[in-house]
Amino acid sequence: MKKLLAVVWAVSMSLPLSAKDLIVYLSRSHNTEAVAKMIAAETGGDLVAIELEKPYPDNYRATVEQVQRENESGYLPPLKTHIDHLAQYERIFVGFPTWGMQLPPPVKSFLATHDLSGKKIMPFNTHAGYGISSSLTDKQRYCHDCQIGEALSVEGGRTQEVQAQVQQWLA
Repeated sequence: MKKLLAVVWAVSMSLPLSAKDLIVYLSRSHNTEAVAKMIAAETGGDLVAIELEKPYPDNYRATVEQVQRENESGYLPPLKTHIDHLAQYERIFVGFPTWGMQLPPPVKSFLATHDLSGKKIMPFNTHAGYGISSSLTDKQRYCHDCQIGEALSVEGGRTQEVQAQVQQWLA
């Protein structure tokens, strides 16, 4: 019986999932996570949080300072998150907050460590009033040979308004 279960498990792990959409996101204050969950609910896609091997400090100011140093030096923090079997996904939604008016270093790490060639990348962003900034330029630099779709940029913390924006963006 154990051998049979082991074979069934091994076969199931090698089969691609049927999902065509993947939603990956980085979120500190849960605003981007909330939008990612809305997108997952609308598309039925798989939802994955971008996690660092060594998380950022809990203190907001300390995180801002660390991110600033990482951006200045070009450091890409190692990630705990790695997604195998990207071939099963046609669209990959990549969500992030605006940090230092740039794409956050963990998102740069994700893009740099995953082969997204031929994929349609759908960026979405949460911010506190300053928009998406240079994040799309950064994304194009790290996302070689992929098609970048229209971005969604929303102000965090406005759930009902954001839900309507997400639905309109996906339509």
